[in-house]
Amino acid sequence: MNQPTRIGLIGCGNIAGQYLNTIQGVADLQIVGAVDLDQERAKAFAEEHQVPFVATAEELFSDPEVDLILNLTIHHAHFAITKAALEAGKHVFSEKPLTMNPEEAHELVRIAAENGVRLGCAPVTFLGEAQQTFAQQVREGALGDIRLVYAEVNHGRIESWHPAPAAFYEVGPIWDVAPYPLALVTSILGPIRSVCAHGAIVMPERETQDGEAFTLQTPDVVIAILSLASGATVRLTANFYVGNMTPSQQNIEFHGVKGSGVLSSWFGFDADVKAGDFGEALVEVPLAYPEAYTDGIEWSRGLQDMAAAIREDRPHRCSGEHAAHATEVLFAINRSVDRNGEEQQIDSEFPLPLPWEPIS
Repeated sequence: MNQPTRIGLIGCGNIAGQYLNTIQGVADLQIVGAVDLDQERAKAFAEEHQVPFVATAEELFSDPEVDLILNLTIHHAHFAITKAALEAGKHVFSEKPLTMNPEEAHELVRIAAENGVRLGCAPVTFLGEAQQTFAQQVREGALGDIRLVYAEVNHGRIESWHPAPAAFYEVGPIWDVAPYPLALVTSILGPIRSVCAHGAIVMPERETQDGEAFTLQTPDVVIAILSLASGATVRLTANFYVGNMTPSQQNIEFHGVKGSGVLSSWFGFDADVKAGDFGEALVEVPLAYPEAYTDGIEWSRGLQDMAAAIREDRPHRCSGEHAAHATEVLFAINRSVDRNGEEQQIDSEFPLPLPWEPIS
């Protein structure tokens, strides 16, 4: 019987607990160490989740008992941590984005290949049962040739629920939440070739839950037009302003020559899938899997798939190449915003991920 993939976790913030809740109980995954720059937070996290505390990331990199590094640090730290881990011969699965610079992202892909290790990256949401059912509708031609996509990321006001919102507003909604629908669209339709975008700060003055005022410097709303190699056009809207009570908060629509499909959420794995021919009412599409994960997101699904792919010697689905392409797109969107909507070209490629099969 194969031993579990032994994981060193770096970054014990809010998202780490959500990962741990879906890692623990998975026989093929084992957390063998948890690290954070704030050692007291790491100790508290390790005690809460009953995993070993480790003082430094370097200890995980040099430990032969660690197979894979799970990088859950803040956006700006992703590159340095992932690079060090890959160069130490560890597989890496990172929270999104892979990096915040395209050259760095492609460098990580190269380093992983040179060292014979795997590189994977969130988001994993395109692997959900509802999302894969939706993708199946497109792949099987139910909607015909897809010409137009609407993707919405109305993510509310971060300060209303997060105790430390500053890091989110520093990078803006494009880097933080736009990767979710972007990963889904590109996993189905393939690479993006050009973007143009506009951004604005619609609510500059904010206040933390502790009453501390802060002023935004990065747009809290961005609207982008993406042109795909497939010929489809995507309108992507992302903001940290509109609350999640609107019907289109996580909505995504594919419109093809034959008909249209709507996914009620690019996020929840048990979202509603509807489709219909042009001019006719949309009807519910049953999920193409006997069971669906019904608690939002199984955060560790990409990690589980990577561990299984290593054992089975097959490609993992949340690939570094796909994540590097996404980084290039996100960077181009921000550059277009900074340059008053100037069109930006994108050249990178990536292999389309395999259709989802439940992990046995």
